[in-house]
Amino acid sequence: MSANSFDARSTLQVGDESYEIFRLDKVEGSARLPYSLKVLLENLLRTEDGANITADHIRALGNWDSQAHPSEEIQFTPARVIMQDFTGVPCVVDLATMREAVKELGGDPAKINPLAPAELVIDHSVIADKFGTQDAFKVNVDLEYDRNRERYQFLRWGQTAFDEFKVVPPGTGIVHQVNIEHLARVVMVRDGKAYPDTLVGTDSHTTMVNGLGVLGWGVGGIEAEAAMLGQPVSMLIPRVVGFKLTGELQPGTTATDLVLTITEMLRHHGVVGKFVEFYGEGVAATSLANRATIGNMSPEFGSTAAIFPIDDETLSYLRLTGRSEQQVALVEAYAKEQGLWLDPAAEPDFSEKLELDLSTVVPSLAGPKRPQDRIPLTRAAEQFTLDVRNYVTDVDQAGIESFPASDSPAESEHVVPSNPSTVVAPDGSEYEIDHGAVTVAAITSCTNTSNPTVMVAAALVAKKAVEKGLTRKPWVKTTLAPGSKVVTDYFDKAGLTPYLDKLGFNLVGYGCTTCIGNSGPLPDEVSRVVHKHDLAVTSVLSGNRNFEGRINPDVKMNYLASPPLVVAYAIAGSMQVDITTEALGVDQEGKPVYLRDIWPSEAEVNDVIANTIGEDMFSKSYEDVFAGDAQWQALPIPTGDTFEWDPESTYVRKPPYFEGMGMEPEPVEDITGARVLAKLGDSVTTDHISPAGAIKADTPAGRYLIEHGVQRRDFNSYGSRRGNHEVMIRGTFANIRLRNRIAPGTEGGYTRDFTREGGPVSFIYDASRNYQAAGVPLVILAGTEYGSGSSRDWAAKGTALLGVKAVIAESYERIHRSNLIGMGVLPLQFPEGRTAESLELTGEETYSITGVTELNEGRTPSTVKVTTDTGIEFDAIVRIDTPGEADYYRNGGIMQYVLRSLIRK
Repeated sequence: MSANSFDARSTLQVGDESYEIFRLDKVEGSARLPYSLKVLLENLLRTEDGANITADHIRALGNWDSQAHPSEEIQFTPARVIMQDFTGVPCVVDLATMREAVKELGGDPAKINPLAPAELVIDHSVIADKFGTQDAFKVNVDLEYDRNRERYQFLRWGQTAFDEFKVVPPGTGIVHQVNIEHLARVVMVRDGKAYPDTLVGTDSHTTMVNGLGVLGWGVGGIEAEAAMLGQPVSMLIPRVVGFKLTGELQPGTTATDLVLTITEMLRHHGVVGKFVEFYGEGVAATSLANRATIGNMSPEFGSTAAIFPIDDETLSYLRLTGRSEQQVALVEAYAKEQGLWLDPAAEPDFSEKLELDLSTVVPSLAGPKRPQDRIPLTRAAEQFTLDVRNYVTDVDQAGIESFPASDSPAESEHVVPSNPSTVVAPDGSEYEIDHGAVTVAAITSCTNTSNPTVMVAAALVAKKAVEKGLTRKPWVKTTLAPGSKVVTDYFDKAGLTPYLDKLGFNLVGYGCTTCIGNSGPLPDEVSRVVHKHDLAVTSVLSGNRNFEGRINPDVKMNYLASPPLVVAYAIAGSMQVDITTEALGVDQEGKPVYLRDIWPSEAEVNDVIANTIGEDMFSKSYEDVFAGDAQWQALPIPTGDTFEWDPESTYVRKPPYFEGMGMEPEPVEDITGARVLAKLGDSVTTDHISPAGAIKADTPAGRYLIEHGVQRRDFNSYGSRRGNHEVMIRGTFANIRLRNRIAPGTEGGYTRDFTREGGPVSFIYDASRNYQAAGVPLVILAGTEYGSGSSRDWAAKGTALLGVKAVIAESYERIHRSNLIGMGVLPLQFPEGRTAESLELTGEETYSITGVTELNEGRTPSTVKVTTDTGIEFDAIVRIDTPGEADYYRNGGIMQYVLRSLIRK
């Protein structure tokens, strides 16, 4: 029960139903707050307990100084938790392990139970092995079940063993699209109370739901576990960036073009750790699908959230997707009563402001390795000729030396590296590919497959192309992986599926596939030639992530694009083709066909949407969403409150986090005699750190699986084996594009092992084992934006289990810094203006970090002293930013803190 210090408890009548609410207007200053902070204010009013959440916290939020540097800590209690299977399986593994730990410490295992609704959508496990055929979907789903049977049985056990935990089975959709189409409440009703739907999720793109006016963001699995167990999320009241939208998109531009423009603007502005909130007259002109597309890309901006207020467009979408009339009426009444309804003319108090006229947005791509690197489509081919130089050698297989061939710098910039190579197809036909060949063209990911406008546009491009006799190039792997079954329903109803199939965009699965790295292998004949001639081939995908090494191990350059442009590039077959001026191919009469000839008008797209998409599609798709298909229902369900671990399992194993844990935490100690495990540059993402993608046989993870009797064909991916810490430790820092500066000349999971004479190059995992056996703690040195990317718990878990005690970076991404603390790893920052290079740190030194023990006195030091055996000394900034984070670190991690707290209750 809330302490209700502000007498905010009230009643809201909607039709025949009455709801308890907490009125925001009872707090002085609330009216001027941005939408997102109003949601947080209600959260504090409702959960005020006089201890962790006090009247002073509520006043601090009401008196928010928009220009102040964040310093006031609050405790945010999300209404629910959402997970996907890659990150969700470890959460359930940890909960199962916590039940055993509670029992061993004399507590009641039943206390380990989600106290907030937790929903998991299995969407990350399907791999696009089969493509371009009518049976691709069935084959891929069958393979998915074969590979993941142990994990799926474990999740079925969890669904029966834990209260408030539901699982959306495989083959249903992508978590974020399922969230906006079905799971999101917008206004939550629980125990007679009505309050804003809020959440945290174990995927950074949880922010897609911000488009519905639902405040939520991605956290690590360890934070999600704590939220499920009733622990609030400790956070500082953030700065809020107002992003004003005016005007309307011009014909020919898409939501993808808009979101890539916004991503570029906000990355340039700098919004890490901030909320972004959209306002202005252009919001009302922005469809809900477009809002969701924008919200989805919040991690690519770097912001914590990217939210839109509630308005008539929100209500229309809720009706379209089958929400009840009572729920829609409640959302409207609640939003208007609480000042959460959009006023296009309002100018809330924001910390910073940006503005975009939607009419200025132009067709765009982003690449070749970051989502913020936007390229106008008219310059894409030209920019490729410049960027490809970073991916090819100066002397290629054709013997062409030193690009360019001209002495003129102006001319030389546009000499394209060339290495035409012949591919022999299985049917004996031959064709040539070169640098820039599009080898993957994927309509995929939650970002765009949730948006009917761009999906219908893609299908219409396919239809017009087929009618003119165009085909995809034979070297292009084409895949269609929608975010929900509704997409294929409206394709079928509109009669567009046959045209997509004709171009090879057959359904491969309902899941993340290419965007998460599950693109599956390229055809063998293409892969062989790419490797033999070291070709810089490309992918074009309608996703949100294009980091190096993420999409496909054979593909060096990756581009984000709208679904209709994905279709166009599949036909063009190369990034060297300027599709804005050059023909994509020729028609039946031999006449050139240009992009403009097959691009649908806005009216054509809207006509298909109006005549095909209705509420009945959503109602049908989600009427029994948790039941699953026959394969899911046939899985045997283990029983019991505690899980029976299979000692032979290579998928699900009991982790070691609670081994030897007592009821009282051990005192925090300084770090002495530490060695550097990795010295890294700028923008090292969690995709570089966290195990992801395929497992190679000649790596520590591959060796482990072979030793445990797993055949190479059954390795599956790191993501599917996230429930096995032994596999995941071995894959941490093992990304094929990681460059560890301690081991120059290497690429991948290598370091130098100074427990051996001369410090020979070694796998990071093997060196870690030797260091831990010798009792040597480890540190990581890093540059700026360390840990940006997906909110992956294993980037922190793997770091901790490798024996890393501290990371010293120039700057951090919010989620990863928090997750390091959650695993008992100390995040430190170089002094302002200093770097590993400027301090002349080679990574070969021995380190001591003193002053950490001040935490034992209940204080968090602002700096600690770092010294090396070579005489280098500096004060590192301690990035434990809140008292709650300090408590987690003192306990050895967030899970240990929660466990001890629950036992004491």
